Amino acid sequence: MTRPLVPSWPAPALVGMRVEEVDTPALIVEMRALEHNLERMAAFAEQNGVRLRPHAKMHKCPALAALQIALGAVGICCQKVSEAEAMVDGGVRDLLITNQIVGPQKIARLATLAGRARVGVCVDDAGNVRDLGAAARAAGVTLDAYVEIDVGANRCGVAPGAPALALAHEIARQAGLRLAGLQAYQGRAQHLRTPAEREAAIAHAVGLARATRDLIVADGLPCETITGGGTGTYMLEAGSGVYGELQAGSYAFMDADYASNQADAPFAHSLFVLTTVMSRGSGHAVVDAGLKAHSVDSGMPRVHADGSGLPVSGLDYRRPSDEHGMIFASAGAVLPALGARLRLIPGHIDPTVNLHDWIVCVRDGMVEALWPVSARGAMW
Repeated sequence: MTRPLVPSWPAPALVGMRVEEVDTPALIVEMRALEHNLERMAAFAEQNGVRLRPHAKMHKCPALAALQIALGAVGICCQKVSEAEAMVDGGVRDLLITNQIVGPQKIARLATLAGRARVGVCVDDAGNVRDLGAAARAAGVTLDAYVEIDVGANRCGVAPGAPALALAHEIARQAGLRLAGLQAYQGRAQHLRTPAEREAAIAHAVGLARATRDLIVADGLPCETITGGGTGTYMLEAGSGVYGELQAGSYAFMDADYASNQADAPFAHSLFVLTTVMSRGSGHAVVDAGLKAHSVDSGMPRVHADGSGLPVSGLDYRRPSDEHGMIFASAGAVLPALGARLRLIPGHIDPTVNLHDWIVCVRDGMVEALWPVSARGAMW
């Protein structure tokens, strides 16, 4: 399946336009901050001897994936087949789908995709393994299969130890599949509020991953890669001596929730929802970025700056509805005027990006590029 790389709907900006002219609501990325983040994570991975495979479910943008790969990433992660299809259409040639792919239609598309790129997939069920093997053989391709073990998230994954070993043997029996290693992602740990909580959660995950790897190897099977880690814990996985690949994604943009967890994070906020004051009331202002412009599942966005990027303080975003958000000022702060612009830091980046067709790339106050969010809505 081929998805259009460029949305049919016009972009909210033109290359060469001043940022003050960008229509709203719009996603804008400050390129210097983004480049800092990408370079910092790439350097960390190289210095610590781990592979970087950033998660593209966050940005859904082949142009950004290309930048990450150019800086040394071995490939990218996706969550859905359609997301992976959009990335391959955009030029990515090495993907790991960090999810279970179930059902004949999805599995057939996955096997077809493996004829165009190196494709890995996570498994936690023997029947699913057999279905994947049959589809790979029918398509004349090889799929990399990773045994996903539950290391504390209590979501997907087979139990560590003997159940994981049994599943590894099932993969090894299937022509068309290659046993590539373990998926050991502790998603819940990414958002634990204190360093001690995160350290304890990852120490537990590391112990389970190590023991499972050792069991698989002792039984004569390969366990080439243990992959996992996220923006909230990547330093712990990298320092474990067990994980060989990091899947961090949000580091590129950063959101308000990650900033709450990591006040000293080495990454800058680079992505913002640009919004305009469309009305003024008694003690509040109304902006044009509501629930259709950003996600609030992890809390309200933070008012970060004015439209040109100058920091502002004392303003709070509250009471979102479909098309509106309310801005309130604390004592001593001044509400923005009608027509004023604000930059909001999303509470949760991933679902926010999925609401937009375009990312407007800004450098020194000018629009430098327009990136289509080619995998927007790719959830099947």
